[in-house]
Amino acid sequence: MSEATPRGRVLVVDDDRGVRTALSVNLTKHGLDVVLASNPAEARGLLADGAFDVVLTDVRMPGGTGLELLEHVKALDPDVAVVVMTGFGSVNDAVSALKAGAVDYIIKPIEKRELLVILDKALDNRALKAEVRRLRRQVDARDSFERLIGQTPVMQRLYREVEAVADTDATVLIEGPTGTGKELISHALHARSRRAEGPFVRVNCAAIPSTLIESELFGHERGAFTGAVRQHIGKFEQAHGGTLLLDEIGEIDLHMQVKLLRVLENGELSRVGGSGTLSVDVRVIAATNRDLREEARQGRFREDLYYRLRVFHLQVPSLAERRDDIPLLVDHFLDEAARRADRPRPNVSRAAMDALLAHPWPGNIRELKHTLERAMILCRGETIDHIDWLEAPRATPAAPVVQPGEPMSLKDALDATERALVLEALQACDGVQAEAARRLGLSRSNLNYRIQRLGLRKRGATWTDGGSGSAD
Repeated sequence: MSEATPRGRVLVVDDDRGVRTALSVNLTKHGLDVVLASNPAEARGLLADGAFDVVLTDVRMPGGTGLELLEHVKALDPDVAVVVMTGFGSVNDAVSALKAGAVDYIIKPIEKRELLVILDKALDNRALKAEVRRLRRQVDARDSFERLIGQTPVMQRLYREVEAVADTDATVLIEGPTGTGKELISHALHARSRRAEGPFVRVNCAAIPSTLIESELFGHERGAFTGAVRQHIGKFEQAHGGTLLLDEIGEIDLHMQVKLLRVLENGELSRVGGSGTLSVDVRVIAATNRDLREEARQGRFREDLYYRLRVFHLQVPSLAERRDDIPLLVDHFLDEAARRADRPRPNVSRAAMDALLAHPWPGNIRELKHTLERAMILCRGETIDHIDWLEAPRATPAAPVVQPGEPMSLKDALDATERALVLEALQACDGVQAEAARRLGLSRSNLNYRIQRLGLRKRGATWTDGGSGSAD
């Protein structure tokens, strides 16, 4: 193959100039595009600026090791093949590298023919993975829309909007109630985009403590804080060349919103404890069950970040807004449940369907799916003729009853009322704590504190009163 069309791009990392020169000459003659680095730090800079098919690295070098570089490469792109070079007396290093994800190793002094065979095999495997990804992209692009079920006008409009924006790099803000399928839509956007072969990385912003979210998104350097025993590659770097879903974006605090805005505007970030900046190529999708426009008006969300995220807006309807789609969804979820249970799919009686159509569905599609799974489990014949709801009809929590002769202190009475209110909110939101916190007018951290103080526990899909004391 001519040098004008190299078969693959190889990064050679070795502190010995003679080794680098010899490898550059031999690999270039073999039709490869060769880039040289004298140490792991220089290699990391080159990896940040461009894509490589293979990294050929020495194990022991001043300023870092090949094993550390291997970990960095795998965090950036697990499909990049890493081959380690080691001395005869350091075979244990090669074994450690193989366990950490290296595809092969070669012992110095290097035998040219053996090395070329190893590299050819690594390139063939990478090409095969790329072909698998291409075929999977075609399947995912089709399946992603097939799993978005609905024929109502509001859903047809949503499909058209997804089709229009998918193959662009525009930032997308997806808003809609909990349980409506916002994450499924984000997958459809990625699968139908030019980035479909790149990574899709999801971050649940509500599940990460505010003290750790900067490190989780941007990464940190070794020694940046207590417990940072090694370098951590953040979600933005992991999503380089692909799509990053910032789920529950409305839960991040104002301080972090400033840093996020800066990354979205210039595509550059700094790891916690780092002195330099890194460029990232990421398409960002944000999702929330909040009304971010109202949050911005109330000063709880930065207005400039809101407009930066809302380049293209998708509003996902609640199930109550698309009731005509319920029969289609019932068919789909019962087919799925029957397949998983390896049993015949039951029919649904007219009375049961009427009950499903009349239900308010506060938990939206997620609640419908769970309800149908339960109905199929309880069905003993060929037809579901009764819907046994997952949740009993919600009533206002009763005030604690004080028995004669058993006085209750004001604190105990308040705790009992608070416990009932928190449990009711958690059950109403299908256990999604971020949504329950919003309903109660609390921050996520405040709700978590109350759950622990009141001794509430999650058992399976249900929250229960575990008694006083800290939660597990």
